[in-house]
Amino acid sequence: MSDLSRRKLITAGLAAAGGVAGVGLAAGLARRYGLIPPDHAGFYGPGETLTYAAQRILTKHSMAREFPPSEISKPPFVNEVAPLGDQFKRLRDGGFADWRLSVDGMVARPASFSLAELKSHPARRQITHMACEEGWSYIAEWTGVPLSQVLDQVGVLPEAKYVVYFSFQRDWWDSVDMSDALHPQTLVAYGLNGGELPVGNGGPLRLRVARQLGYKNVKYITRLTVTDNLKKFGQGLGSASPEGGYAWYAGI
Repeated sequence: MSDLSRRKLITAGLAAAGGVAGVGLAAGLARRYGLIPPDHAGFYGPGETLTYAAQRILTKHSMAREFPPSEISKPPFVNEVAPLGDQFKRLRDGGFADWRLSVDGMVARPASFSLAELKSHPARRQITHMACEEGWSYIAEWTGVPLSQVLDQVGVLPEAKYVVYFSFQRDWWDSVDMSDALHPQTLVAYGLNGGELPVGNGGPLRLRVARQLGYKNVKYITRLTVTDNLKKFGQGLGSASPEGGYAWYAGI
């Protein structure tokens, strides 16, 4: 069966299962094809599974809309964060020269990158819409290195399923599957609107996942861990991550 025919079959099956026999049957079909999100258990699990599976089938290769410079919001919204402490202040005062992004887990060549090293990679610039679950949004130009380039440099193992990214903020982390991690619009962002990424917007480094809501775009990232299982990072999801009850998959 061709990939296109297979996609049509699964899509039709998910739609029929969701509309006729309920989301429970849809979840069973998604499980058959390995389209199960980490938060598939519990009362909302079948619905989360249906959403994730349908999105992955229908929009796997889709791109977030990109805008002309005339559409950039002025100024971009700055969401408040808790004080980052003396260590962060020392790093900032030093121009973030000592800031490191480590990459470990299921990779062939664990590594640690300075801000300067990341900036030496070919950069991508994109003007995209940042939408928050709280209701605010803005359009901005983001500059950074595609996460796929970083992962290619360290050599992701074939059995890897997720990339977990950790913030300088204590107990603040999130994750995406390899589909989003390797998407060309997913950036390790270090620039905003032609300048450095301001601290208020997550500088010096922020993961920018253009196809997901704001809470998946974690600020102040310092570490990436490639894994095949998220349970080792907490009690499933939400225990240490910023999601705090939100869905793991937040596609838009």
